[in-house]
Amino acid sequence: MNKEDNFGRLLLLLLITLSICLGLYYLPDRLFGIKIKKVDLLSDIRVKPESLSMDSLRMQLEEPDTVRIDSVAVLDSIRKTTGIDSVALALRDSLYQVMYADKGADSLGTHIEDYSVGHIALKRFFAALRNCKEEGRPARVAFLGDSFIEGDIMVADFRSGMQQLFGGRGVGFVPVTSVAAQFRPTVEQKAEGWTTWSMLTDHRHRYTLSGMTFEPKGEKPSISVKTANRYPELETVSSLKFLYEENTCTQMTLVCNSTQDTVREILEPTSVITQYEQTGSFTEAAFCFTDTAGFRALGVALEDNSGVIVDNYSLRGNSGMNLARLDSARCRELNEIRPYDLVVLQYGLNVVNDSVLQYGWYAKRMEEVVRHVRVCFPNADILMLGVSDRSRQVDGTFETMPAVLALLHAQRQTARRSGIAFWNVFGAMGGENSMVRFVENNWASKDYTHLSFRGGKEIASALVNAILLEKEFYDEADQVVH
Repeated sequence: MNKEDNFGRLLLLLLITLSICLGLYYLPDRLFGIKIKKVDLLSDIRVKPESLSMDSLRMQLEEPDTVRIDSVAVLDSIRKTTGIDSVALALRDSLYQVMYADKGADSLGTHIEDYSVGHIALKRFFAALRNCKEEGRPARVAFLGDSFIEGDIMVADFRSGMQQLFGGRGVGFVPVTSVAAQFRPTVEQKAEGWTTWSMLTDHRHRYTLSGMTFEPKGEKPSISVKTANRYPELETVSSLKFLYEENTCTQMTLVCNSTQDTVREILEPTSVITQYEQTGSFTEAAFCFTDTAGFRALGVALEDNSGVIVDNYSLRGNSGMNLARLDSARCRELNEIRPYDLVVLQYGLNVVNDSVLQYGWYAKRMEEVVRHVRVCFPNADILMLGVSDRSRQVDGTFETMPAVLALLHAQRQTARRSGIAFWNVFGAMGGENSMVRFVENNWASKDYTHLSFRGGKEIASALVNAILLEKEFYDEADQVVH
């Protein structure tokens, strides 16, 4: 065999190998539902577009605030609504800058970023915390979010931490039923005979914070709830409430604490959100309803009428933009019964997309949401939470999705333009690639997206500490200004 034949065969073999490698490189991301790892011979020397994007996104997050507002109009509005003059506001601004020793955003999630003029974004909430024990009126928090807080993940420990500090007991509002009912450890609940309507799929009904409403399906719909002992604050409560929004002549039977005594009531006819309440000492309750034509229910509340109450309004799949559809009249009806001092907005996981790095459109939509929430709950402060870390797999390792940084920037811009408070969950977790550590510690699930209860406890503790640090500033500023 001559040398030319050998060289020809070698060349042919190299061409075949190269063709196979190119074919493997151009395979789709998934084949028959199986994720395919591409073969890239130049992967070690190729400059990846994602790395360039991450660098620019990091710089974007570190840029100083470039949002401009009509300060004269804002100051005039603040003077009218709060009575705080421009001198006092300027003094508060100076104190705030001294306390945090910088003017930029917090990349570590150690403190709350207050983008209001005079740094008064949480003034009403902190006033409620100071007065909740003295005035006999609880400080109420509505914690709105998606599957990140489903089942009371994070919210349970936030609630417990706040109740330990400022008093209060109970899990607060519990919807008639939800997809998390079977694994929510802070309350035992069971419901039978109901049709669930959700604002994510239904445009016929009028919705308030829970984003759900429930209509009877069958002759005797029922609800049962029982307190849990996961946290000491949840074992007993002094107030048992049932909330409904439509009724004609429904009859209700109620058995509390498994006793033989049965309460029988004809519920008040209504076309607005109405509350039925029993006071005493409660660990469980069973409701049953008859004559339910024209009846529509919201849920049950287990709580004290003092201290801190934290209601978890999680709705799986919610991007946050749906809140612009909240019915303002319904919300004001709810606010008459449950006057909120703070509304927390936790969203983002259902918006982050690996192929999208521009979220200005989302920021504009969420600015509309903030304006609408203010209309719905005019006496409540608003705290927006930034998106948490989320990982994707690249070349066999998990790393932060660049889209997380892009969305975080957009959310912060929303808070700046809206003049509300903002807290950086991503920073509190540890920043880039922190989700990997959470998964390794069993603080998050293997989807590298959702927290476990242990991980939720870590984030909740950081949030409570951030609120306490911010409250220190408010207490000091109030002393100086007054």
